Amino acid sequence: MTSSDIVVLGRLADPYGIQGWLWLYPFGDDPLAWAEMPVWWIAREGEPWRECRLKSLKAHGNGVVVLLDGVADRSAAESMKGILVGAPREALPTTEKNEFYWTDLIGLDVINTADERLGKVVGLIETGANAVLRVMGDDQVERLLPFVSAVVLTVEKEAGQIRVEWGSDW
Repeated sequence: MTSSDIVVLGRLADPYGIQGWLWLYPFGDDPLAWAEMPVWWIAREGEPWRECRLKSLKAHGNGVVVLLDGVADRSAAESMKGILVGAPREALPTTEKNEFYWTDLIGLDVINTADERLGKVVGLIETGANAVLRVMGDDQVERLLPFVSAVVLTVEKEAGQIRVEWGSDW
């Protein structure tokens, strides 16, 4: 499986307990639905993807914890911290209008209403209230733009751009 076939869904975080459970940091909504995918794909950034079987996934407090096949104790879980979790695009539900997988936004140009190019989306941050676009300008200055309808006017994947209501001097 190549990187272009995989949609990154989240990242494994700190161990939870002593039996191999890990906190999951999802990059989007509804990580509980991932339980429907018994096979996940995991990799460290820049490394090849490999299959991993999901043993269990559950909501816990304000988050989600997972148990993966082969991760039997806290030490094994600690070695998994930071690993990306993904799935083949064809295994995921199709998105509705104005819904996007984060991976589809990365690399898009960000243009404001004055037709000024603010930069390219290099990543997203989940804040709890909403996602935030990380936009890197040609001047290597990073802007953080909330991914909300008052700021993001249109996402035109085919044109490779996102239109925003955001000043170049903000």
